[in-house]
Amino acid sequence: MSPLRQLISQTAIYGLSSILGRFLNYLLVPLYTYTFSAEQYGVVSEFYAYAGFLAVVLVFGLETGYFRFRQKQTADVAAVYGGGLSFLMLTSLGFLAAILFWRQPLAAWLHYPDHPDYLCWFAGILAVDAMTALPFARLRAENRAWRFAGIKMAEIFVTIGLNLFLLLLCPKLQAEWPDLPLIDYYQPQIGVGYIFLANLAASFIKLLLLLPQFRDLRLSLPPTVLIPMLRYSLPMVVIGFAGMINEMLDRAVLKILLPYDLATNLKMLGIYGACYKLSILMSLFVQAFRYAGEPFFFAYAGHSDAKRAYALVMQYFVIAGVFIFLLVTLYIDFFQYFIGAEFRAGLKVVPVLLLANLCLGIYVNLSIWYKLSDRTGLGAWVSIAGAGLTVALNILWIPRWGYMGSAWATLACYGFMACLSWLLGRHYYPVVYPLARIGLYTSLGLGLYFADRYLIAIQGWNVWLTGSLGLLTYLMVAGLMDIRPLLKRS
Repeated sequence: MSPLRQLISQTAIYGLSSILGRFLNYLLVPLYTYTFSAEQYGVVSEFYAYAGFLAVVLVFGLETGYFRFRQKQTADVAAVYGGGLSFLMLTSLGFLAAILFWRQPLAAWLHYPDHPDYLCWFAGILAVDAMTALPFARLRAENRAWRFAGIKMAEIFVTIGLNLFLLLLCPKLQAEWPDLPLIDYYQPQIGVGYIFLANLAASFIKLLLLLPQFRDLRLSLPPTVLIPMLRYSLPMVVIGFAGMINEMLDRAVLKILLPYDLATNLKMLGIYGACYKLSILMSLFVQAFRYAGEPFFFAYAGHSDAKRAYALVMQYFVIAGVFIFLLVTLYIDFFQYFIGAEFRAGLKVVPVLLLANLCLGIYVNLSIWYKLSDRTGLGAWVSIAGAGLTVALNILWIPRWGYMGSAWATLACYGFMACLSWLLGRHYYPVVYPLARIGLYTSLGLGLYFADRYLIAIQGWNVWLTGSLGLLTYLMVAGLMDIRPLLKRS
């Protein structure tokens, strides 16, 4: 199998768990936005923003370190895996104990003094997720994509099932059969907390399914293995944390920077968080590509045509990414019904966030230069620069333009990081990327989007007609120029 076809097949399998699985989870957004008010949903958006930051710190970048060190000719693969996993188990359990001990003052500091249980549940989710990071990385490294996908899908289905049971079925049972014994355990005042509890239960199911990956674990902390791994991996924490600033800071600070009262700020945060979900198709595509791409980039680095393959991967990534951008924006009149009517005031952020996530995916492709040249420290500075820009622009633009300022700040940050990474990569690991092709498809996608808006708003065309014409035009151009030649070569 050619390397590009192998990467596509692996991305498709990982997509089964990340894109398809998370898309099923994404279908819960209507349940949330039709069940809870924008203010209540703002609580959910805020906590998941915090979780994004902490998840990066608790893994310590050891996923990438594991990929790198298991490839070394002198590596003891079992020691690399066992030492890294032992370290993560120790630090995750320590984090959980600390949150349980200080839950009340932390809850008061976050303005949720009546809900310290939220912090306990989230600490449990984060601890389990951190402990399962390396077992998942091992499955990826061993090309066991189907088992990876199966466990991820199981987690998703448990989450969906419990959400439907707790938020939809239990209230109906309580209303119609209040004497049912099971209903004695249902407490409506928990509200959005049931979303967190469903996630926690699914995380534990995931841990149970991964127990075979713990069976041959060497419980040890060998300094000869851990110190080099951490030296390589810790800059990835900076990169990941900076990435979370770029991705999650807006939802973490909107409550603080918006110039309204706390209830209104939470409502605005809820609207922005719900509309952000409409750009999830692009971010899930990037995530699935990252799952398949990272081990592929490391494994293929020694081939003579590696750089040519990386350039080709970038080209087809952009083709697929622009297609997703058009699919969502041209059919936004359909996708808007996935969120409640109260939340649709923020639909204008969706195109901007889709473009931002496309730039993020381009940056993921470009980031091979510091990973393959062992310059993760320099890569960290790229992320720090992007994070600094995100912080500055959010502080400047949120008070002036509200959550729209956050969306533009995200796009500016990812665009800046992609450009900076490309410039540095030309020096440290030069790859001749097809810039003309990338620019052509990006311009075509933007042109079709603006033409669609013009024909609808000015000429009064039917939204479904213009959307379909735009998408078909793009598919015809991509098919004739690149997809058909690829199939012929295959």
